[in-house]
Amino acid sequence: MKDYIEERVLELARYIIETKSTVRGAASKFRVSKSTVHKDITERLAEINPSLATEVKTVLDNNKAERHIRGGIATREKYINKHQEM
Repeated sequence: MKDYIEERVLELARYIIETKSTVRGAASKFRVSKSTVHKDITERLAEINPSLATEVKTVLDNNKAERHIRGGIATREKYINKHQEM
């Protein structure tokens, strides 16, 4: 694996753990695709640092469990804003 990829993988992992970020948030921050973040975290990180991969997986599993709540909040805010404009 190339050095710059390995460095990106480790930076992504640290960022996700420190900020409790989602895959989408990390992709936006590092200006890579969600697919790249997913591959980096699920495949490459496990080869580089398995214990760090476990920590990141815990954060991402928590985000996945909460995503329906975030979606509901976003929808609620959308309709509140739409109602206030009228």
